[in-house]
Amino acid sequence: MRTFILITLFLLSFEMLTAQHVQQSSSPNPLEILLQSNPALKNTIANKDSLRIQIVYTQIDRNKRNKPSFTEYNYNLNNNTYFYPASTVKMPIALLALEKLNELKIKGLTKASTMITDSSATAQDYVYTQPNSADSRPTIENYIKQIFLVSDNDAYNRLYEFLGQEYIQKKLSAKGYSDAIIRHRLQISRTLEQNATTNPVKLYDTSGALVYEQPLQKSNAQYPLLEANLGKGFMSRGKLVNEPFSFATKNRVYLQDLHHILQSVLFPEQFKKEQRFNLTKQDYGFVQKWMSAFPKESDFPNYDSTHYWDAYCKFLYYGSEKGTKPSNFRIFNKVGDAYGFLIDVTYVADLANNIEFMLSAVISCNQDGIYNDDHYDYETIGYPFMKNLGQAVYQYELSRKRKNTPDLSKLDLHKK
Repeated sequence: MRTFILITLFLLSFEMLTAQHVQQSSSPNPLEILLQSNPALKNTIANKDSLRIQIVYTQIDRNKRNKPSFTEYNYNLNNNTYFYPASTVKMPIALLALEKLNELKIKGLTKASTMITDSSATAQDYVYTQPNSADSRPTIENYIKQIFLVSDNDAYNRLYEFLGQEYIQKKLSAKGYSDAIIRHRLQISRTLEQNATTNPVKLYDTSGALVYEQPLQKSNAQYPLLEANLGKGFMSRGKLVNEPFSFATKNRVYLQDLHHILQSVLFPEQFKKEQRFNLTKQDYGFVQKWMSAFPKESDFPNYDSTHYWDAYCKFLYYGSEKGTKPSNFRIFNKVGDAYGFLIDVTYVADLANNIEFMLSAVISCNQDGIYNDDHYDYETIGYPFMKNLGQAVYQYELSRKRKNTPDLSKLDLHKK
């Protein structure tokens, strides 16, 4: 009887393990080996704690039917080590905007509907036109493209206002990201109350008829004050304040959560229904296309390649490299950089060599410990680290033996 019980418990444990979309590996961590053996990374990694480095790496293997399985490795991952998520928060906001449209189920309401943002409270902006769209109409579709192509702050702010704090908090928590905090606009300074108050929004169909109206919203969402006082000083109104800079009321999303959010968009079938974003097949294709596109591949919005080069928002693997990049090499990602933090959350697909993997990393580039002074070490520490890390993992993946060659042909989303 005891043997039967032990066998039953073993089988149940095995089923629970294999049911997960990510399997934590107990084998030697290839990240540890790569980081310690690569001269371009070794010196940076020696200061991993002071640089607040965190890394998540996922190996992807496919069976004969091309179904993926995942093995995840972490390096120096610690949710108690705060980093400012910067523009990476735009990724879940873009996904939730599409989810909200699908939930509203209103005839004529789509991501291409005209979205008018009004103003009815202090420090609110209004938006009636979008000069860089094909017909000057502001739309959720155009905002999402701007977010993934060039990480546009204004586009994020408009979608943040369309959603509101409570919707964001509720939806992310329901998907398993209960510690995620997205509570403010970006690039512009607003009080806690102003960020909790979001603009009236109206959406019109292609005939110009009003199909959805959302009044000003005042959020009752409750957030913890983050215990994150960093550095030794900060600039305020042109003067240096000699005390740590407080991130107590800033956004927070853990690196592993961002990694899994991206993973759920690329491999939704590997996640439970309640963990996915409520997107249509067309939504998935739309998001995947624009998060992997080069700015030059967009007609509207249109971007000048001298200011928005191919790898403009592709830190891992390319760093701050400029110039044209091979179209067979695609990075589906979302980056962030602010307050000296540099973050990239990526899925890399080499369509020529049938290589794929996921890699996410964060590093703090603020050696003098002063915030808000615009003197950060992105060029000397951050970008080189991201480039060297991405290329080291890519070279490892090139040599890694796979039982089955993946079919990545569905990822060729930019055929002319």
